Amino acid sequence: MKKEQKNIILGVTASIAIYKSCDLVRKLRERGFAVTVVMTKEAQELVKPIVFQSLSANRVYTGGLFDAQDSWDIEHVSLAEKAELILIAPATANIIAKLAAGICDDLLSCLVCASTAKVLIAPAMNANMYKNKITQGNIAKLKACGYGLIPPREGLLACGVKGVGCLAEVETIVAAVKKLL
Repeated sequence: MKKEQKNIILGVTASIAIYKSCDLVRKLRERGFAVTVVMTKEAQELVKPIVFQSLSANRVYTGGLFDAQDSWDIEHVSLAEKAELILIAPATANIIAKLAAGICDDLLSCLVCASTAKVLIAPAMNANMYKNKITQGNIAKLKACGYGLIPPREGLLACGVKGVGCLAEVETIVAAVKKLL
């Protein structure tokens, strides 16, 4: 009898660390997880959805809330119900702020709000953005609501400065997923 796969929704936002999300999809699939990718509009400026579709072997959701749909299902609700875990990697300061404030203005933020699944966030951003009191307050608020956090690591950031804000290593993220599921 074949073991049933755990369903992970991978939210991908517009950080330069997005290239690591491609490897993350591959590593999660190697470990037997089913991965469905939801990309923000801004993330699509950095990597095309076809890359994630090829790696995940699943449809990639890119949408706005009012895009034409393939079925009569309400997308953010049906995706939310399907998820056993919502992993956002990389998570920008923007998506962290939206989730902390309860703002639901795109597919990813709506499906997180509509889901009862565990949520795991892996931030990636400039060190000053990560250390910003508002960002830290938003992270604390999400943690208080039960969201998991995979802290960023220190390293050379896209801006050329060394500091905290690099996306956690892919294997660290995979280990955190395995621990939760």
